[in-house]
Amino acid sequence: LKALIDSDNEVLAVVTQPDKPSGRGHKLTPPPVKVIATENNIPVYQPQSLKKGDDAKEIYEILKKLSPDVIVVAAYGKLLGQNILDLPKYGCINVHGSLLPKYRGAAPIQWSIINGEEKTGITIMQMELGLDSGDMLSKVETKIGENETAAELHDRLAVMGAELLIDTLKRLDEITPEKQNEAEQTYAPMLSREIANIDFSKDANVVHKLICGLSDWPCAQFYYNGKRIKAYRSEFVDNIYNAEVGEIVDEKKFIICCGDKKGVSITELQQDGGKRMSISAFLNGNKIEKGTKVN
Repeated sequence: LKALIDSDNEVLAVVTQPDKPSGRGHKLTPPPVKVIATENNIPVYQPQSLKKGDDAKEIYEILKKLSPDVIVVAAYGKLLGQNILDLPKYGCINVHGSLLPKYRGAAPIQWSIINGEEKTGITIMQMELGLDSGDMLSKVETKIGENETAAELHDRLAVMGAELLIDTLKRLDEITPEKQNEAEQTYAPMLSREIANIDFSKDANVVHKLICGLSDWPCAQFYYNGKRIKAYRSEFVDNIYNAEVGEIVDEKKFIICCGDKKGVSITELQQDGGKRMSISAFLNGNKIEKGTKVN
C-alpha cells in the first residue's frame, strides 16, 4: 500500500480485514493497512465477507461506483466472488509469495524453506476463482539464505513484491499473460501447531529447515529436561557424531544429534516462561548437559 501511494497510481479505496482484539486487554486493533490508509486520507472498508450477506452486497456496490481500473490484492485472506473479479477493466491481480505454479496456497514462504528450496520469489498473477491458479503477469526470484528464517524472507519478499507490483502496473497494457503449468503445481497449506514438534530422527538439515521455516510462528519446539523450548534460529552442522538421536553432543553450541548422525545447533531459543534469546545469553543462566537427550 505504501508503494502504491508513493507511485503515480491513484488509490481510490482500501478494503481490509475488520479490527480484531489484540493484547492482554483484548483491545480492538486496526490492521496496519487501515492505519496507513487513514493517515493518507484514503477511504477504508472492512466487510466481514466479500461473497455473502449484506456486507458483500454493500461492498460490491461501493466498488462498482468507484469503477477502478484494477484491484490489487495482497495477503487479504478472504475470497473474492466472480462479480468482484470481473469488475475492473484489468481485473484483480494478486501479489503471491512464490514462483508459481509451485506453492499455491496460504503459506508459500514457510513451505519453500521447510522443503529446502534453494530459491523462491514473487509472482504477480491475474486472479480467478481457483486457488492461485490464474495467469502469471510477472515474476522475480531470489535465493533463500542457508539460515534465513521465514520472517526474514517474508520481509525481503514484501519489498520485492511492492517493487514488482508497481512495475507490473505500468506495463499492464503490454504484458502477455502466461498460463500456469498444472503439472508443476504444488500446494502450501496453512501452518498449524501440529507440525511444530521436532522429530530429531530426521536428517539434520531437514530439522534445520523446519526451524527456519516455522520462525516466528508457530515456532518449532522440543523438550529439554521436561521444559518446552521454542527454537527460533539454528544452524546445520555437517559433522558425523557417534551419538544417539536427540543426544546433545556439544553443550556450548547446543548441538543435537539427528537421524543421519549429523547435527543441528540451536542458536536462538525461548524456554517456557522465559524470553527469546541467543544461545550465549541462555547459557549465562542455564546449564546444558552434554549426553542428555531431548525429545
